[in-house]
Order: sequence, then structure tokens, then C-alpha cells
Amino acid sequence: MAQSQDGGNPFAEPGELDNPFQDPAVIQHRPSPHYATLDVYNPFETREPPPTYEPPAPASLPPPSAPSQSSRKLSPTEPKNYGSYSTQASAAAATAELLKKQEELNRKAEELDRRERELQHAALGGTATRQNNWPPLPSFCPVQPCFFQDISMEIPQEFQKTVSTMYYLWMCSTLALLLNFFACLASFCVESSNGSGFGLSFLWVLLFTPCSFVCWYRPMYKAFRSDSSFNFFIFFFIFFAQDVLFVLQAIGNPGWGFSGWISAMVLLKTNVAVAVLMMLVALFFTGIAVLGIVMLQRIHSLYRRTGASFQKAQQEFAAGVFSNPAVRTAAANAAAGAAENAFRAP
Repeated sequence: MAQSQDGGNPFAEPGELDNPFQDPAVIQHRPSPHYATLDVYNPFETREPPPTYEPPAPASLPPPSAPSQSSRKLSPTEPKNYGSYSTQASAAAATAELLKKQEELNRKAEELDRRERELQHAALGGTATRQNNWPPLPSFCPVQPCFFQDISMEIPQEFQKTVSTMYYLWMCSTLALLLNFFACLASFCVESSNGSGFGLSFLWVLLFTPCSFVCWYRPMYKAFRSDSSFNFFIFFFIFFAQDVLFVLQAIGNPGWGFSGWISAMVLLKTNVAVAVLMMLVALFFTGIAVLGIVMLQRIHSLYRRTGASFQKAQQEFAAGVFSNPAVRTAAANAAAGAAENAFRAP
């Protein structure tokens, strides 16, 4: 096969062009200013050339319309609309109801925890294995605690605050008696005729401190612990007398061993410093008397809501007396002695 003289394609068929780049299919896809890119070129597909690239025309803005009521900007002085009053009130009522239910559930959970602790103590042996913890005395002291007291475990949740307040009232009354002793001692130091009052103040400290705890605080504690009508009646009777005593302590007649208002006024002419100390003690006694009256009324209102009654107190007293082993033993011995005497009689 003869080679072309002009350097053409030796493999070309007769009638074909010597230069393959002069092919019309190639020439029509050459870059030109009418095309944006060459990415549309596909040598295996014959199609019409794409249209000339033209940038899109900017979209025309819609005509301005009047602002709607919802998108309108409010003025600073114009009130905002947060919904109807009825909707807000119903939402607030629903929230308050949920909070109330949550508090009730928390209270019930605490009550269940307390009862669970009581059952655990009972499973370990009940009160026999429970050690007394009051008064809190060191281990080396020859006198050991006489009572067990745990307000958070033994007292129901709704009465714990009341019992704690009464415990603090007893502590304040004991502190007031101690301050009264020191005030009477100071009064005796500046006025020798006040010796009887100083002696009585020492007696009141030794007498009223344990008796008040045993006679009215412990019955109140046991009444709330076991809902005992009998203990409630004991508490009301004795604590009423205690409130009368608080008032007498605040008054402070000379010679009674109380640093009340009258004793302080009498000593004001002799020694001002001691009279001021006695006035502070009298103020302390007055606050305790007021708090005692308020707590007596509060506990009485709680007592009326528990459903206690005098008949229930009588039943508890009878059950307690007949369940006492010493009483049963004494009754059995008396019955046996009476029967023996009856048989011996002619």
C-alpha cells in the first residue's frame, strides 16, 4: 500500500479526509463562545447542540401588601396578647394540682420509708434490741439513756414539725430555768434577803427539768406516735398546768424563786445591772408562755381531727391496765386470796 505523499493518514479509505480532526462531528463540538463549558460533550451521542447559556433574569419582587395582624410589630406601649385569661387560669390550676399531687406522693414515700424502717427494726427483734438514745450521755457515764427517741422514724410526717417544736419548747424552758437560777444568785449576792428565792430557783431546776420531760413531753410524743387518746388526755391536763406555771414564772412574784417582771422591778432600785438581767429572764419566760399557749391550741386542733375521744381513751386505759403483767399478777393473787378465805370461812 502506497504511503500518501502529503503526510496524510495511510489507513484512510478512499474518499475520506486525511486529517481526522477535520471530521464534522468533531468540528461542531469544538469550544466556542456560545458554550459555557465542555462538559456536555459526548462523542458517542449525536444530538443537537445545547442552547446558549444565559444567566437567569432576577425574580420580580411581589407587590407590598398590608402587614397582617400576626406579623405586625407591636409598639412598646401596646400590651401583648398571651392568650385568654381562662386559658391561663386553667393552666395555672393544672400546674398547682400537679404540684399538690407531687407533694402528696413525696409525703407518702417518706411515710413508707418510715414504716419500712420500723418493720426492719421489728424484724431485728423489735424494741428489745433497740437501744435507748436519750438523754445523750457518754458511754463512760454510770447513768445510761432512759428513752428511745427518733422523731423522723417514729412520728408520722405531718406531725413531725409539731413534735420538734414541742421538743425545742422543752429545751427552752430548761434553759430559762438555768438562767433564772443565775439571775436569782446574782439577786442574792446584792440583796441578802433574797436567799429563799435563790434556794427555790435551784429546786425548780432540779424538779421541773425531768418532770416536764416525763409528764408532758413524753405523753405528747407517744400520743402522736401511736395515735393514743389516753396520752393526749394526759398531755392536755399536765401541759395546761405547765402553761399556768409559765405565766407565773413570767410574772415573778418576789420570794417564789422566779426572775419575773415584778422581781426585776423591785430590784431595779437596788442594782440596775442585776435588774436588767432579771428582765431578760422575764422576757424569756414571757416568750415561752406565749409559745406554750399557741402550741396547746394547735395540738388540740390536731387532736380533734384525729378522731380521738374520751371513750377511746377509757378503752385504751382499760386495755393497758389489764395487759400489764404486774396488774394481772396482783389481780390473780387477790382473787386467789379471796377464794381461799371463802373456803376457810365456817
